[in-house]
Amino acid sequence: MAKPKRVYQVWKGSNKFFFGGRLIFGPDAQSLLITISLIVVPVVIFCVFVARHLLHRFAAYDAGFAILAVAIAFTIYVLVLLLLTSARDPGIIPRNSHPPEEEFSYDTSVQHPLEGPRHTPSLQFPRSKEVIVNGMPVKIKYCDTCMLYRPPRCSHCSICNNCVERFDHHCPWVGQCIGLRNYRYFFFFVSSSTLLCIYVFSMCALYIKFLMDEDYPTVWKAMRHSPASVVLMIYCFVSLWFVGGLTGFHLYLISTNQTTYENFRYRADNRPNVYNRGCISNFLEVFCSRVKPSRNKFRAFVQEEPPLPPPTSRYREPESESTNEPRSKVEDDLEIGGELLKISRRRNSTEVDEELRGRSSNGMHSVASEAELNMGSETQHATSRPEVRNSSWGRRSGSWEISPDTLPRRPPTA
Repeated sequence: MAKPKRVYQVWKGSNKFFFGGRLIFGPDAQSLLITISLIVVPVVIFCVFVARHLLHRFAAYDAGFAILAVAIAFTIYVLVLLLLTSARDPGIIPRNSHPPEEEFSYDTSVQHPLEGPRHTPSLQFPRSKEVIVNGMPVKIKYCDTCMLYRPPRCSHCSICNNCVERFDHHCPWVGQCIGLRNYRYFFFFVSSSTLLCIYVFSMCALYIKFLMDEDYPTVWKAMRHSPASVVLMIYCFVSLWFVGGLTGFHLYLISTNQTTYENFRYRADNRPNVYNRGCISNFLEVFCSRVKPSRNKFRAFVQEEPPLPPPTSRYREPESESTNEPRSKVEDDLEIGGELLKISRRRNSTEVDEELRGRSSNGMHSVASEAELNMGSETQHATSRPEVRNSSWGRRSGSWEISPDTLPRRPPTA
């Protein structure tokens, strides 16, 4: 017996799982190694070439050791926030295995370019709906990939191939989507990285100042004595433009209760922000609200869903009320084929009777010959019936036509 699989083993998104589904990353998780190296390598250089020389600069209470300890502790804190941002479910909405059945409608006016109108209705449902948020209507769209109506502020990430609640953006530096469940940790990571850059820059500048007060009276001589300090200062200055600017931008987004996706997409629409509840309430919503549990149990065993009933029963119900409603495909096709056969037989037998009446004055010989031909035509009708029935097998609805070979032939005239 095959061992049952877990949810993360059959996951349809593009995510990568580690430690038996306990950690979930985006498909570009390898970029996380670059981000870690951009944090760890400069701090190691700082500890070896700068902080080590500051250990004995503050004799009272051995305060110099605090500079090294703060740098290490701050770096560990930033790495933990990075892991909490990139290795957890950002708010993925589980996808459905079939479209929402309660939204089905049936359209019988579908035209086929070759066959004309179809007798079998086609399944359709609305592509968008409106919901009320804070007393204002908000349009939500249907996701063809996840087969669900996206909740408000939800969007489908094309990189992770998932619908994410309160989707902010997909960050390549952390290799994960930023959404409802990890936005708080993302902001703490960015802001803490900004503070770490400021701290390293300040300590390097302080070390240059100590060198100038001793044997290196000019800035250039002090910088030549400690090139590592110069490199770290330049690196931190450039990084501050990135992480510092990102921190300021997200402070603005939090104060107005926006996401990056909403800010860039709806900036030119001038539509009112239905989620803005005031600056203080917006900050409390992000930092003081409880993080919702994940909707996905990645380590749970996969359970097979029962098969859905055929949708034909949905449009058979009105048939008892109105005779104009389309019947099922097989019954409709058989009835049409039988009616055509009766009409063809009735038409030919009538024509034969008329010809017999018109030629009755020609004598008994022609009457006998006509009667023989009539009997032959009836025999031909009897033999052609199974051919007509067999010719309808495999045909599609809307294309019922009886070939001339299966119709009864008219008797030859004398």
